[in-house]
Amino acid sequence: MQTTESNLIPVLIIGTLVVVVLITCLFFFVIIYQRKMIKNQVELRALHDQRQGDLMNAVFETQESERKRLAEDLHDSVGQVLSAIKLNLHRLDKNCISEGTQPLLADTRKLTDECIQEIRNIIHNVLPPVLTDYGFLVALEALSNKVEQATHIKVKFTKNIADQRFSHEIELALYRIAQELFGNAIKHSDATVIHLSVTRDDGFMIMEFKDNGVGFKLNEVKQGFGIKNLESRVQLINGQINIYSKPSSGTLTTIKLKIA
Repeated sequence: MQTTESNLIPVLIIGTLVVVVLITCLFFFVIIYQRKMIKNQVELRALHDQRQGDLMNAVFETQESERKRLAEDLHDSVGQVLSAIKLNLHRLDKNCISEGTQPLLADTRKLTDECIQEIRNIIHNVLPPVLTDYGFLVALEALSNKVEQATHIKVKFTKNIADQRFSHEIELALYRIAQELFGNAIKHSDATVIHLSVTRDDGFMIMEFKDNGVGFKLNEVKQGFGIKNLESRVQLINGQINIYSKPSSGTLTTIKLKIA
């Protein structure tokens, strides 16, 4: 009987060791599996973010391509037609004998001039030559002056950064962001003063847009297309955007971008 019990002890010890080894292997297997799953999820998220970034980039590139085509079409077709109409009206005005038609021709020429000027304004908004020729700092100053002249809003533009050129993507993105911020302020803020500044601080470029308007509750418009559009543009140039606003306290938008 004692011999049988003595023979069982090694079996129990070995069995216990086998169970411990199996549990340990199972434990490590679960850990490895979880780590692999987490790694796969991270890779999938990175791939998803990359695809989303590529998609957003393609969308914005398409938008810019369409803007360029629109500006060229307006200039080449509509602009030339209006110029020809203006010339013909001028000829009619010179050869016109009837005094009764003189005021009508004068009004028509005036309307044609206004239409030509409006077409030029649209072309400059869609494809501003000052941005291409002189960079976004000069373009932002010109945009600020234009907004101030066209609205009742006082626009104060300041810059604490040397005039220099950046990549086309950065300049275009920041200019479009400023356009959208101005548009939102004009449409919704009831602001009387807007401060737009561009500064450089410790390797970062910071663009701030602040108005003294009615403000809004950020959580109520967080999913709005306008804010999503701004966030997408900033994301494409690897920047950061922060928007602070509350009712009756205006709105402050800050874009921070690392530069060489």
